[in-house]
Amino acid sequence: MNIVYRGLGCLFLLLVSIQLFAQSPRKRQLFNEGWKFHLGHASNAEKDFNYGLSNIFAKTGRAEKTAIAVDFNDDEWRTVQIPHDWAVELPFAYKDNDDLKDHGYKTLGGLFPENSIGWYRKKFRVTSTDSGKRFSITFDGIFRDAKVWLNGFYIAANQSGYVGFTVDVTDYIDFKKDNILVVRADATQSEGWFYEGAGMYRKVWLNTYDNLHVTDDTFVHSITQADGTAMITIAANIENVGLRATEATFYALVKDRSGKVVAKTAGQRLNVNNNDIAPVKQEVLINKPVLWSIEQPYLYNVETVVKQGDTVVDKRDVRFGIRSIDVRADGVYLNGKHIKIKGTNNHQDHAGLGSALPDYLQYYRISLLKEMGSNAYRASHHAPTPELLEACDSLGMLVLDEQRLLNSSPEYMDQFERLIKRDRNHPSVFLWSIGNEEGYAQINGFGKRIAQTLLAKQKQLDPTRTSTYAADLANVFIGVNEVIPVRGFNYRQFAVADYHKDHPQQPIIGTEMGSTVTTRGIYVKDTVSAYLPDQDITAPWWASTAEQWWPLAAENDFWLGGFIWTGFDYRGEPTPYKWPNISSHFGVMDVCGFPKNIYYYYKSWWKDEDVLHISPHWNWHGKEGQNIDVWVNSNADNVELFLNGKSLGKKDMPRNKHLLWSVAYSTGTLKAVGYRNGKKLLTEIKTTGKSYKLKLTPSKKLLLADGRDAVVVNVSVVDRYGTEVPDAFNEINFNCTGDVGIIGVGNGDPSSHENDKIHNGVWRRRLFNGRCQVILQAGKQAGIAALKAVSDRLISSEQVFELK
Repeated sequence: MNIVYRGLGCLFLLLVSIQLFAQSPRKRQLFNEGWKFHLGHASNAEKDFNYGLSNIFAKTGRAEKTAIAVDFNDDEWRTVQIPHDWAVELPFAYKDNDDLKDHGYKTLGGLFPENSIGWYRKKFRVTSTDSGKRFSITFDGIFRDAKVWLNGFYIAANQSGYVGFTVDVTDYIDFKKDNILVVRADATQSEGWFYEGAGMYRKVWLNTYDNLHVTDDTFVHSITQADGTAMITIAANIENVGLRATEATFYALVKDRSGKVVAKTAGQRLNVNNNDIAPVKQEVLINKPVLWSIEQPYLYNVETVVKQGDTVVDKRDVRFGIRSIDVRADGVYLNGKHIKIKGTNNHQDHAGLGSALPDYLQYYRISLLKEMGSNAYRASHHAPTPELLEACDSLGMLVLDEQRLLNSSPEYMDQFERLIKRDRNHPSVFLWSIGNEEGYAQINGFGKRIAQTLLAKQKQLDPTRTSTYAADLANVFIGVNEVIPVRGFNYRQFAVADYHKDHPQQPIIGTEMGSTVTTRGIYVKDTVSAYLPDQDITAPWWASTAEQWWPLAAENDFWLGGFIWTGFDYRGEPTPYKWPNISSHFGVMDVCGFPKNIYYYYKSWWKDEDVLHISPHWNWHGKEGQNIDVWVNSNADNVELFLNGKSLGKKDMPRNKHLLWSVAYSTGTLKAVGYRNGKKLLTEIKTTGKSYKLKLTPSKKLLLADGRDAVVVNVSVVDRYGTEVPDAFNEINFNCTGDVGIIGVGNGDPSSHENDKIHNGVWRRRLFNGRCQVILQAGKQAGIAALKAVSDRLISSEQVFELK
């Protein structure tokens, strides 16, 4: 695992460096720093800085006596760095309300108007030497119902909490003094039934470019050919927002990942009228391309160039991969090779951070899923952050990219179009989803017609892919399923074979499968603390255990595969419990990414790697002589179990299952010996001594001193012999030296009400079944930094980092 993390760190630094040193007449400036933040109020206009009292829409630029005003004094506001999620900072509170429960009992939404409006303000300067340029601001995601002003002028609104937007602000830029950018986010109304966060939780960019430029919607795709070549198609739009028509020349360079030009299109002369767009479409052949695949996620880059006379006036880069995807009734074929989809569904929050994740966390989380053997990721149930797709492109993870709602109104058609145009160049995206479990529409004419409208738009914008819809239906064909190209099954795995028999030419994929509910390190159901046993034994009525669905998918080619619910635990939707439970139990990993035992079931059958795992732990003081169910997850052909050197029997491993022994507990060593294809495998667990010393395990030790890079530090405790203690619950305090700072803590306890963020005071977190997690973010000062962990009656631990 450490090798994976070190390689991940190097890859992340390389990608950031490439972005930093790319040269272009166009500038794309990250706008994440220097923001001021303050809560408003959803039901008291005076506490919402007079929003609703002052008539700000009577005259353009009118903003007196509000936080929109240029001269508003925000000195008392808190300084924050984007991405920022204010919901994760809020306390937990119990009220008998399902929406509050499903969002993790955070004090946000209609019941808490004092916490549901967030105001952001940023000052910035623009040099007068750029006064002839165009300017736009891109917001990658604001939750939600955002309104934006620049220098008092109202410039944009965006209802979606997930789909980003770009607004041209050229007319409102002041070149002589500070510009004031203001955002009001209203998180009163939720969109999902899971934790969603609140505020500017994705990046912001200032774009500077010429009046003659390439628009944001360039589409690059490829067709691999039998002779080993690939035809690259580049479709772009050249926009002229100048005062008069102009001539231009367009061409494109295709570069490999080292930056070497491997192909160039011919220059195409264009006449572009003022305030008009000229579309261009070019093709270029590449000999012996390196294909993008799960095992070798090779990426190329297209640089589009616009010249006016001899002057280059615009350049834009598009990363893409050369690969073919074919979804058939008998499987998914990537570059002609059949693959079984071994996927996970995931929401976007992480322990300690809420929905505001540094880029590195996207790579970290995808690497954990790949380590388990997963090859696909479903963005449930909304547009993912762009950095998630970049991580999947770079690490080799297929993506099922999903629209928030099955809806064909202008608002949602616009969201769908923005989603597809934004994401269609990513080689990781292999399939679109037009919606999820729309019970009011999926089996009637409304749903069918809406689906047809969405599918027509998808084919128009991206004819290289197809779509599915995640239906929580058994063998039901009417409605959406009549027109959807790929039938998605949410659960109801028992009906897949019958549906296939009735519709043999329609591909079938398990869009949500499994849903075993477990709590890491817990082995007895606890209805008071709201915990469940950490084994593949408990599932809600609508779902199944892993061993009920995966053998069906693994053994039948009419299953394209499936996506388990879920890869990681997530805040909200606490099932089957309510308060004090504030987090889900569905993940094969907890919210920190610590594996549960079911992780090893999937790893056994999803990854071509030796796996031999024993559970539970062997610290059962007070239960001497009592029988303990011992599970072995493995892909070995057979396994023999030993307790203190005595054999407890040898068993053959049934494919896609597990082995079970009932063992009378006594302290000592539980050892498993297996054989896989003649190779001996061995693992053991021991009864540990008392907690003695803290242990810090970082995901990497070298950080980029850019103010954004991050590192995950996992915390455990060992006994005098260095063995991790699996049932420790010590409270740990943390402090940093050097230019790093803690940005979040967690421990995977689905009923913990501890603070994830601490603005004033000591950062602390209690171990939960032997583990907790600290997430650090780098500053901008190169040098040495350190994290120190201390706890009563334990030897402390310190981890040193280098910032470059």
